[in-house]
Amino acid sequence: METLIIGGTRNVGHFLALAYLENGYQVTVFNRGKTLDELPPVVRRLHGDRSDFVSLSKMLSGKSFDVVVDTALYHEIDAKNIIQLLDGQVGKYIFLSTGQVYLVRQKTERPFQEEAYERPLLPAPFSGRRDYEEWLYGVEKSQVEDILIHAWQTHKFPFTTLRLPMVNSERDHFQRIYNYFLRLQDGGPILIPAGKQLRLRHIYAADVVRAILNVIRSKLENGGSYNISQDETPSIEEFLNLLAGMTGYKLGLAYLPREVLESHQLFPDCSPFSDPWMSELDNRRSKLELGMQYTPLPVYLEKLISYYKENHRPMPAGYQQRHEEIRLVRNP
Repeated sequence: METLIIGGTRNVGHFLALAYLENGYQVTVFNRGKTLDELPPVVRRLHGDRSDFVSLSKMLSGKSFDVVVDTALYHEIDAKNIIQLLDGQVGKYIFLSTGQVYLVRQKTERPFQEEAYERPLLPAPFSGRRDYEEWLYGVEKSQVEDILIHAWQTHKFPFTTLRLPMVNSERDHFQRIYNYFLRLQDGGPILIPAGKQLRLRHIYAADVVRAILNVIRSKLENGGSYNISQDETPSIEEFLNLLAGMTGYKLGLAYLPREVLESHQLFPDCSPFSDPWMSELDNRRSKLELGMQYTPLPVYLEKLISYYKENHRPMPAGYQQRHEEIRLVRNP
């Protein structure tokens, strides 16, 4: 089987390439070649800028694939370009979208079901630059999905969309759980915004890979969308208590007003899982139609903790202000 991964070297794409090789697939990755590539030599590399149509067409012209997984599609024009180049040249095209497409819609309820995508979009927020950027991300991912839906409806472009929440893994480039791990390790308190917190319903990267493989093997009709997420929905306190218990470190929490944390430029780094732009997905359709079974949260947390203890990791950018967090707790 000939496969192409657009992206492929950073997080999910890396694990997917390895899974493909284990299954005997031929693997090609297309990316800019700027991220450290730790894939084996047998993987074929194509380097170029996907937003440059000339570069993209030069790399993909005349090539056909049984499966294409797109981990790096963010803009409407890029969606139109990839459809134009792959139309008639691909058996299955799998787009990794985001649960954020629900956060930019009106009158949705947690956990979000796939049908909530049909609701109208919210207007752009004016409460701050970050809120606008997060809103724009969800809207632009929605625009990509709309282009794919139109392509399926008009000429059966064979896409499937997988909507993902926050992805936790050993290669998470945001190092969110590692940020918590380091704060537990140093013995200082973890700073949490005061007030109501969203409950956590994330996904382990290995389960994303499993979902992709299930789509490939499925005989379901193309053109569908599936939420992919873990079963558990803990509070931030429940999650941190679980993490602390597994690491053996003592958990200390300090609740401060969100505006104080933001004014000191500590949020969301001080507690990435307190982010208000965090989705919570209903995964029942993926279980019913794709046969998904999800790795329990305690199981994958144990794997991550073992990895952190056994492997040297660079200091996350979000941890470099740790001294300011401690100072703020001591002198609020």
